[in-house]
Amino acid sequence: MAKRDFYEILGVSKSSSADEIKKAYRKVAMQYHPDRNPGDKEAEDKFKEAAEAYEILSDADKKAKYDRFGHNAFGPGTGGGASHSSNMDDIFSQFGDMFGDDAFGSFFGGGGRSRGGGGRAARGQRGSNLRIKIKLNFEEIAKGVNKNVKVKKHVTCTGCGGNGAKDKNSVQTCSSCGGSGQVRKLTNTFLGQMQTVTTCSSCNGEGTTVTAKCGTCKGEGRMYGEETISIDIPAGVQEGMQLSMNGKGNAGERGGSPGDLIIQIEEETHPELQRDGLNVAYDLHLNFVDAVFGTQVEVPTIDGRAKIKIPAGTQSGKIFRLKGKGFPEVQGYAKGDQLIYVNIWTPQAVSDEEKAMLEKLQSSDNFKPNPSKSDKSFFDRVKEAFN
Repeated sequence: MAKRDFYEILGVSKSSSADEIKKAYRKVAMQYHPDRNPGDKEAEDKFKEAAEAYEILSDADKKAKYDRFGHNAFGPGTGGGASHSSNMDDIFSQFGDMFGDDAFGSFFGGGGRSRGGGGRAARGQRGSNLRIKIKLNFEEIAKGVNKNVKVKKHVTCTGCGGNGAKDKNSVQTCSSCGGSGQVRKLTNTFLGQMQTVTTCSSCNGEGTTVTAKCGTCKGEGRMYGEETISIDIPAGVQEGMQLSMNGKGNAGERGGSPGDLIIQIEEETHPELQRDGLNVAYDLHLNFVDAVFGTQVEVPTIDGRAKIKIPAGTQSGKIFRLKGKGFPEVQGYAKGDQLIYVNIWTPQAVSDEEKAMLEKLQSSDNFKPNPSKSDKSFFDRVKEAFN
């Protein structure tokens, strides 16, 4: 089933402001919240759908990609993309960020439903993002590539599974908050009783406490290690472009969610070709005789070598175009060309015999420059090559 347009889901337009998008999301999410629609699978799906749409449209970079490429902007390997649609806990925590746990809980009947279902904070501490650089050659950039990269980072502790406890009996419900992660306090004011809710200081909102720490990770729930990560890099990426992989960064402390892996693209220098956006440029040096009589030459391309015909009388500055031999557009359908710039090679030293022959040709009328109106200037040829 095709995914619905994110703007349609929230009932906003592309020109809507960030505040308008946020208000629209709140309205839709309130309408389909599971607490208001118990047992309604369709309402739950619409709730997740709204969270996914808001995650993209509330992020300026992701919104710009979506406006340009639609849902294809977040295909495999492209980074970005929604992570809320399959995880109800993450969606509930997003509500806490937007409206505050107190307001959220009172709206739906005082219980508050955030991460863990009991109003508790996210378990542990989220891991940090990790940045790596990947260097690609022209062929890999043109075709796209899968790279298996070994990354040194914090990984989940194998001894405790990430909870930081020695064993299952070393994890107990917090006695201060009863496992809710929150402490409620009633205060009498001249307006009546006022209830305040604060994060439990004994368990830091996790709802549980560890009585004996894991001997492997010393209670941190993670350890320094190495992971081999498979990275799909789409065709057409450029120097400096960044991709992201959700959840592939450093592991969080005590079961906290992992950070993201940020991949920065670097281009290897090609020995003969140069990149200019989607196009590829090549300088072809011809000797004077080949330019006069014409010839056939072999030139390098991204994916091998190609033969091109040089017609007789070719002038220096002539630009030949190999259609579709450039780079593809990332997540698009456009493709660049290969542009071949002709340079007539002038020898810097000649023998006495060569000098005598050239002096004889120098006085010939046929060797005097005489461009016709049909011969385009250098600037016209360059302009034409990029149109």
